[in-house]
Amino acid sequence: MTYDVIVIGAGVSGSAVARELSRYEADVLVMDRADDVCCGTSKANSAIVHAGYDCMPGSMMARMNVRGNEMMEPLARDLDVPFERTGSLLVCTSKERLGGLRDLFERGAANGVPGLKIISGDEARAMEPQLTDAVVGALWAPSAGIINVFLLNIALAENAFTNGVDFHFNTRAERLWQDEGGVWHIRTNNGEYRARAVVNAAGVYADRLHNMVSATRIHITPRRGEYFLLDRTTAGYVRHVVFPQPTELGKGVLVTPTVDGNTLVGPTALDLADDQRDDVETTQVGLDTIREKASENLRDLPLRQVITSFAGLRAHEDRHEFVLGHVEGAPGFYDCAGIESPGLTSAPAIGEYLGGMVKDDLGLSPKDAWVQTRTGTVDPSLLTLAERNELIRREPAYGQIVCRCESVSEGEILDAIRRPLGARDLDGVKRRVRAGAGRCQAGFCSPRVMDILSRELGLPLEEIGKRGGASRIVVGRTKEVQGQ
Repeated sequence: MTYDVIVIGAGVSGSAVARELSRYEADVLVMDRADDVCCGTSKANSAIVHAGYDCMPGSMMARMNVRGNEMMEPLARDLDVPFERTGSLLVCTSKERLGGLRDLFERGAANGVPGLKIISGDEARAMEPQLTDAVVGALWAPSAGIINVFLLNIALAENAFTNGVDFHFNTRAERLWQDEGGVWHIRTNNGEYRARAVVNAAGVYADRLHNMVSATRIHITPRRGEYFLLDRTTAGYVRHVVFPQPTELGKGVLVTPTVDGNTLVGPTALDLADDQRDDVETTQVGLDTIREKASENLRDLPLRQVITSFAGLRAHEDRHEFVLGHVEGAPGFYDCAGIESPGLTSAPAIGEYLGGMVKDDLGLSPKDAWVQTRTGTVDPSLLTLAERNELIRREPAYGQIVCRCESVSEGEILDAIRRPLGARDLDGVKRRVRAGAGRCQAGFCSPRVMDILSRELGLPLEEIGKRGGASRIVVGRTKEVQGQ
């Protein structure tokens, strides 16, 4: 089969492009080397919807950031994804650097960011009482917000799938070429695919695919960022996203609430070697840096409530700019590369931009019927007592609590597995319904979740992993091991 479009990469940008293309009469495939959506950069970032004041005016980053922010609220509503427009404070701790706030204010105004205001340190502390006395001023951006990045990525992909897009996982693009007829060929570990057009949304590997097809090179540096995640008992420690003034390496160590009630602290920024594109290890140096930097702006940071640390990779292109659109010397090949911060915020706009470009180039026609909305998993905690009792009466699995830390029921886990593009491993369940995301970090519920996955997928426990690939947890049956 020759597809009309193949999207390489099922992260938030690739899934947004796929959803946009699902509006049209076309055969579309998304392939990803992992066993699920949201397994690369999209699964490990700050989950912030940025206002857009720090992007250079006229850049693609600025354009996509501001448009993506504008699109996020109605998109989250359509796709049933938690989103809160909390606003953000970028704080200054030196009178000598107050001019930097004015520079960012003017940059944001040029980008069309609404509602920006420079406020005093006292005004900032009135909004965030935990700010230190060293804070002398802040840039207030009311359009910033926070979102569940996992559910946004998953919802975009589910909605695309519902509208006819194919998804092939565990499929790694290894070589690309175009034949004399203009058809693209993609050699993978699972055979060869063909398409009229290819969208390269391969994250930290996007430059390698680009450089296979074009003499105009791009280069991506994997930039690692480490984080602390704090327990839900810290809810309310901050009510807005709190940024330091940025540096050349990024936005710095921020502190933010999450839509799930946790507090997130980070990230660091460390450029890695070319052969470290999968290195998401945390380090003592990195975590110590978070402690030091975060404490410069906020007092009494509750780091005794850390429940986990993690790291993610950003795809930093040398020019610090999104690389979007046509590729020189490769007609029908479209880049979605260099998608670092504010990539999450920009994803809806990137989908709109690239999807529209491909649609116009291929002459695609709108579908007569396109499903715009998607309904997420049932969250019993949002129901009244009467509604919850009725749900359990109809479906008793919702009365069986599996994850005690997050009060996740068997019914929710079954929904996570059975829904379109459902979970296939422990992390897939965690990203969809938070089983294992709480204080004990899956210490108690993993065996039960594995049992449910094994039963639902028809797989032995030995084949149930944490995050696909070789991440198996059970190595064999006890009696079998003893008998060896």
